[in-house]
Amino acid sequence: MKKTLVVFMVLALCLPMVFAQGSKESVDSKVIDELSVYYVPSREPAEIITVTEPLKVLLIEELAKSGYTVKDVKIMVGTTYEAVGVALSAGTADVGLIPANTYLLYDDGCDVILTATRDGLSVDDDDPRVWNANKPTTASDKQAIGYRALMIAGPSATGRQLAAKVNRGEALSWDDLNGANWSVMSSTSPAGYVYPTIWLMENYGGKTVANLAHAVQSDSYGSAFARLAAGQVDVLVTYADARRDYVKNWTTDFGRKASIWDETDVIGVTPMIYNDTVSVSKTSKKMTPEFVSALQDAFINLNKTEQGRSVIAIYSHTGYQKAVSSDYDNERLAQNILKGLQH
Repeated sequence: MKKTLVVFMVLALCLPMVFAQGSKESVDSKVIDELSVYYVPSREPAEIITVTEPLKVLLIEELAKSGYTVKDVKIMVGTTYEAVGVALSAGTADVGLIPANTYLLYDDGCDVILTATRDGLSVDDDDPRVWNANKPTTASDKQAIGYRALMIAGPSATGRQLAAKVNRGEALSWDDLNGANWSVMSSTSPAGYVYPTIWLMENYGGKTVANLAHAVQSDSYGSAFARLAAGQVDVLVTYADARRDYVKNWTTDFGRKASIWDETDVIGVTPMIYNDTVSVSKTSKKMTPEFVSALQDAFINLNKTEQGRSVIAIYSHTGYQKAVSSDYDNERLAQNILKGLQH
């Protein structure tokens, strides 16, 4: 009996120590000495460092809400976009604010967790008739995770015929498109070439912009709209809110009598061109699923304060939404198209 009593007493003394040790390990697993956040050099590095300085405290405070104690946040600007991708792959960077194409070049070593949002438009639909029934396109207070490229028919006879057919709900044939005069941009332009190529490939049996018999390259969207207004081209490809940028030019510099909204119609809408990413290193041991979830919440909450909004505005971001790798599949296709054009 005495021996049994001694064993119980020893156990009673040891159990609190065991529980205390377990509790300590649980707390320690949520303590991070340093979190490194890298930006790409799309602006002057000194400007980025200055503007994003408050991000250090903001992230520490937001992550604390999820139970994480982050002792320090280190903000760096890579010498190149590629340097940030390399740092994420190597684990010397934990978090990177990088464009979609940079993420895709290094997705073996990093995961996308968020897509940046920007101010959206009053219309966002795959059906060109929705765009045409809701003119003019205006700014929206709804945040968008990307933007569309549009095929826009102008006031020429052929342009009006294409628009009329679309607005009647009739499908355009390849011959319809191939018989028109097109304005496109350089082969690396997402909205002016690459995504319209994806649209053609998906809808016309693998045809591309390069297959159009009458496509000319414009040196700017301004010259493209000038050609459209003059009837030199029947269709142009551009980013979704481009007509808003040329409303005044249409009736002044380009010499049209009616408004750009009355004389143009959408005849095709590309898939979404996704915005910049917040990506995390696959090799950083800090990036557990639980911490990634906390990071997502922390970045999403940044746009809820004036200070946070000013920080993320350095890249014209207005907020963030959760993202997964498959969101960027069309961008992967776009990259493959570009690689094909370069060989």
